Amino acid sequence: MRSSFVLAAALLGLAATPAAARSCSWQAAWASAQMIPQGENVLPADALRDATLRQVVRPSIGGARVRVRFSNAFGRAPLRIAAASIARSADLASARVTPGSLRALSFGGARDVVVPPGAEYWSDAVTLPVAAFDDLAVSAYLPVAPEGQTSHPGSRATSWIAKGDATAATDLTGATGTDHWFQFSGIEVERCAAPNGVVAFGDSITDGYGVKPNTNARWTDGLARRLAGKAAVLNLGIGGNRVLLDGLGPNAMARFDRDVLGQAGAKHLIVLEGVNDIGVLTREQPVTPEAHRALVAGVTGAYAQMVARARARGMTVHLATIMPFSSNAYYHPGAASEADRQAINAWIRTPGNADRVIDFDRLMRDPAQPDRLLPAYDSGDGLHPSIAGYRAMAEGISLASLR
Repeated sequence: MRSSFVLAAALLGLAATPAAARSCSWQAAWASAQMIPQGENVLPADALRDATLRQVVRPSIGGARVRVRFSNAFGRAPLRIAAASIARSADLASARVTPGSLRALSFGGARDVVVPPGAEYWSDAVTLPVAAFDDLAVSAYLPVAPEGQTSHPGSRATSWIAKGDATAATDLTGATGTDHWFQFSGIEVERCAAPNGVVAFGDSITDGYGVKPNTNARWTDGLARRLAGKAAVLNLGIGGNRVLLDGLGPNAMARFDRDVLGQAGAKHLIVLEGVNDIGVLTREQPVTPEAHRALVAGVTGAYAQMVARARARGMTVHLATIMPFSSNAYYHPGAASEADRQAINAWIRTPGNADRVIDFDRLMRDPAQPDRLLPAYDSGDGLHPSIAGYRAMAEGISLASLR
């Protein structure tokens, strides 16, 4: 009788899988949104030819095994990664890694991989015990420069570039630093706790505009520290991003599947985006009342799509109200723009439109001038929070709502 059970279990693939192992899964520990870099954010083409890129990130959950996602999402030709590795970073101010922690990465057992244009590629898993908030250095050797760079310009972290294959080196002699990420979009860890990741989807306020490199002072960093390794906080913000139209990076609707639904183990979605849609509408000249109404309908309609698509994946959706920006000199918004913001926020606050509401507007506004940020929370441009403002945002989110 027992032998029949063992045979049946083996045929089902259960015999070699203990019960405890079956509860483990791959979960996103760190991620960033990809785009085509522009202007000064583009590296000279020769910089990534015969070069090792060493990029440092801080996952917010840990696990015993790890794997890395490389990206050629905006490449125009196949991208060859001839060697890659992962290690613990020894020093955020340099390219050094902790001796003994370096692990070579492989791809289907091979040392190198060719990533098709428009695609992303996971490495094989390696054993490297990672604790929450360990700084990890991911290195990739590119013999040929990418034809069309894929990047996250707002890394707020220093990456390092050295000539030749230095993926196995403890330090990169003569490396140059750049505060951007390239061709690299995610880290997952194998974790036996129930998945409970949080995707923060937004624009420069989520991306951390004004945060100095290597300080990890974004509001998402503060939220991750409050969660203390119990859940990943994945920052998928892009500076200048809009909900409806491309600008800096593809519009939020276009990138939603890859950046939100593509995150393993994500159970919560926080959406904070729309201020750039409002600001750009009237930046150059006034527009008709019909155009304002169309913008509000478009943004709220997009929110409804995001909510429906995330709920279909079993995610809890938190919509965040748009914060005031009437004193911003770049957008110089008027009464009509403020009315758009109020209309969108009213939709967000309407019961049933989201699973939960994070009222950043109420938290961050100046009670004496509700169309402006509180001075202590204003970075000085009337739009982006100060470091104290980012801290207040992180502390203003109910941890109970993320369980």
